Order: sequence, then C-alpha cells, then structure tokens
Amino acid sequence: MSDSDAQRTDPIAVGSRVKVIAASGSRSGDTEPQVGVVVEDYGDIVIDSSDLGRDWAPVQRWAISLDDGRLVFAAEGGLELA
Repeated sequence: MSDSDAQRTDPIAVGSRVKVIAASGSRSGDTEPQVGVVVEDYGDIVIDSSDLGRDWAPVQRWAISLDDGRLVFAAEGGLELA
C-alpha cells in the first residue's frame, strides 16, 4: 500500500492544521468544509452528553481559528487533518 492510500493516523492536537467538517458557530450558509488551526483542546473537561441529562447544546471539544478569521468549535468527529 502506498503512502497516499494509507489513512492518516496522526492525532489532532493544538497547532494542527485541520479541515472542519461540522462546527458550532459556523455560518448557516456554509456548505464546504473550512480550514484552520486548532487553538484549544478541551478534551480534559468535556463530559459525556449522557451525563448532562439533555441532548441539546452538546459540549464541543475543539476550538479552531479558521483561515477567514472566525473562531468555531467542533465535536470529536467533526475534524480531519488538512
């Protein structure tokens, strides 16, 4: 298998350049993934949604500074390495 076929297994961390698939705070008209840099990881303080007793306003793990200057937040499956 060539390197281009291999899945990237690098962990996402502060400073990683990422593509945001689904984010809180993005414009409702955004249909394309946005690119930016992870500026904060709240993984140590994120609690499981089932412990909240609600299913609305889920806790977002990642803070991302997009290339267009916006700050957005994304959940654990909402990012890919760029």
